[in-house]
Amino acid sequence: MSCVADTQFLTTRSPDWMHHAVLMSCTVRHGFPGRGRRGMLFTNFPHPTPMSSPDHEFDPDDNFRHAFDDEDDMDLDDTEALVWNLLVLINPGDEETALRQFAAYREAGGDDGVEPDQVLWTLKDAIDWTSGFYVDWKDAESFIDCVNQLAARYAIEIDWGGDTSDEDFLDDTDVPALMATAHDRLREHGYTLWNWNTGGDAYAGWMALRRDDEGMQQLAAVMGVEIRPGSDAF
Repeated sequence: MSCVADTQFLTTRSPDWMHHAVLMSCTVRHGFPGRGRRGMLFTNFPHPTPMSSPDHEFDPDDNFRHAFDDEDDMDLDDTEALVWNLLVLINPGDEETALRQFAAYREAGGDDGVEPDQVLWTLKDAIDWTSGFYVDWKDAESFIDCVNQLAARYAIEIDWGGDTSDEDFLDDTDVPALMATAHDRLREHGYTLWNWNTGGDAYAGWMALRRDDEGMQQLAAVMGVEIRPGSDAF
């Protein structure tokens, strides 16, 4: 069952800060395809509590780990519920792709599930070149090709401000400049291009509906992922 509504994400057996509502205005599915459906999406939940970020410094080499400390009593389905919510956001109106990527994410984790410090990297592999991008810092051509593919899913053609097949154009630009251009063009069509901190010499990110900006920022904070709009590359 799907609906378009302001939603709140709640999980069971979560640390206190996880019980705070993650408000998202997006097309969502009630529940997620998890083991036992422990994480659920609820609409019109009364009197939401403002969400606060966990008290941890961001460590690009330790993504997600602080969100799943043993003392917080988190379990596999709590992690998967967060992953599912992110996949819903970066695949607006395309639950089939979200389900396929969720299956790939699970398969990569095997019987024991994905290790906490590998959640973001496993997601990267599951969504790459369909709902996300990951390119070397100097690979402008691959960045253009990948983001063009992301935009084409929604019948959007990006004006890069030059001939992307021209070597001189590529030599005179770089990934951060191209990312800012793509971000501006996608905003005109109601989408936002996001990038996350890889902690290295690569650029990575995804796109989502512009109206879901607040929900994306809140969900990323809960997951411990440092993100910025594409206009502000890491």
